[in-house]
Amino acid sequence: MPAELVTTALQRALFSQPPTPELLVHSDRGGQYCGKACRALLHQHNAVRSQSRRGECYDNAQAESLWSRLKTEVPELREWPVFADLSDAQASVADYFDYYNYDRLHSSIGYQTPYHTHQQLLQTTTLNCPA
Repeated sequence: MPAELVTTALQRALFSQPPTPELLVHSDRGGQYCGKACRALLHQHNAVRSQSRRGECYDNAQAESLWSRLKTEVPELREWPVFADLSDAQASVADYFDYYNYDRLHSSIGYQTPYHTHQQLLQTTTLNCPA
């Protein structure tokens, strides 16, 4: 995976929702995440870099669970070939992320959606910040 793919995605995320101070960005130990470009981008936005420990797959369990579900749930709903082209694949993944974040209930967060939990966290953080 090229480093540019990671930095472009991170730039888009930072643009779409400006980060709170000391945003924590967790990844595995892939070279694209450890490289100068990614580190510089995180530093520029005062983000804290967090990486899995070497050989510890459970450090990134939530992200791995998301990808596992996407890889099983999306193909189950489609005919073979799963995607007609790259555009179809991109749209399907985007739709799945919308479903995962806004509609799918997660047992690990009290059967709420990630979006709802995030909104509650933002309100709590804002209310607890000194003026």
